[in-house]
Amino acid sequence: MKQLSLLPELEIKKKKQAKLGRYERLQRELENVQDDFHKIFIDIEEKPAQYNFVDVFSGAGGMSQGLFKAGFKPIVSVEINEIASASYQRNFPNCFHICDDIHNFNPLDTLKKINAPEIHLVVGGPPCQGFSVAGKRKENDPRNFLFQEFIRVVAEVNPWYVVMENVPGILTMKKGAITDKIFQSFDEIGYRVSVAILETAAFGVPQIRPRAIFVANRFGQENPYPKAQLLPHEYKPIESVISDLPEYEPIPEINHQWTRHSAEYMERLSKVGYGESLYDTYADAFKRQYPGKPSMTIKENHGGTHIHPYLNRVISAREMARLQSFPDSFIFEGTMKKAMWQIGNAVPPRLAECIGYALIPYLNKIKNE
Repeated sequence: MKQLSLLPELEIKKKKQAKLGRYERLQRELENVQDDFHKIFIDIEEKPAQYNFVDVFSGAGGMSQGLFKAGFKPIVSVEINEIASASYQRNFPNCFHICDDIHNFNPLDTLKKINAPEIHLVVGGPPCQGFSVAGKRKENDPRNFLFQEFIRVVAEVNPWYVVMENVPGILTMKKGAITDKIFQSFDEIGYRVSVAILETAAFGVPQIRPRAIFVANRFGQENPYPKAQLLPHEYKPIESVISDLPEYEPIPEINHQWTRHSAEYMERLSKVGYGESLYDTYADAFKRQYPGKPSMTIKENHGGTHIHPYLNRVISAREMARLQSFPDSFIFEGTMKKAMWQIGNAVPPRLAECIGYALIPYLNKIKNE
């Protein structure tokens, strides 16, 4: 069935303005904290250097993809979800991957078993469902405390540096008690930790996606963060990465697929204005993307993502992947819905790449000394 294009200037109501910087106030507050003497923002040089890392809660491999591009080598990865694990193994066949519960992961036995080289970095993004402000917070969700397993892995591996990613909502959960616990836990194992909110769009990703990034090291060095590369008015628009993909012709080989809509559903989509949602009960999903602006935060909701800025359909899995900065060569296993789920939960590779470049001078300093 042929799906209908629409004329945005005629059919779409322009009721809302795009919101850039959902966590700007909290971001500024963190940047102005006076007692964090270890946090430093630096201009990065994009010169890859090889260091070894372990990726836990790896998902499909967004963090690993970015670090790999910065020259880092994934040695071991751990992910409990079978479909995400299959994607990780497909895209990083030379990494020793474990598909299992993190509680069952014995890092020292694993590293010994594969005769692994020294591990310079441990990275990961413990599940964040309970921390997110996109839905109802679940303060007692057991997934909120999986960061303790992350800390355990760090303590056993004893890497030079650590990077932990999460949603900014983790910083205000229980009035900061979770963040305090994270800082205390790192301190107890001998790591000085810092936290900052990095806006993904400031590093060339065409998507508004602020992330809380914890960086820690055991040498008393600074915890480096990449300085923003773009100002808000310079952020890349959604069209910059999806305009060349076929409007209504799927390409399953690269995950360019989306939920097929009935004519009635398409008619309903045509009436959704920029920034508005198709559903009252999914106020933070199924929104019409703004043309000329970065994408809203990418997520997956029951096979539907945000709505294409110009077309009467939701954006495809490959469009989601491009908005996350995944290359087209990065293929996601599973069904279309599973691919969307993996992409929506991933760390944008470009953000991870820039974090890697920020770490390299400090890893070089440790290596040389």
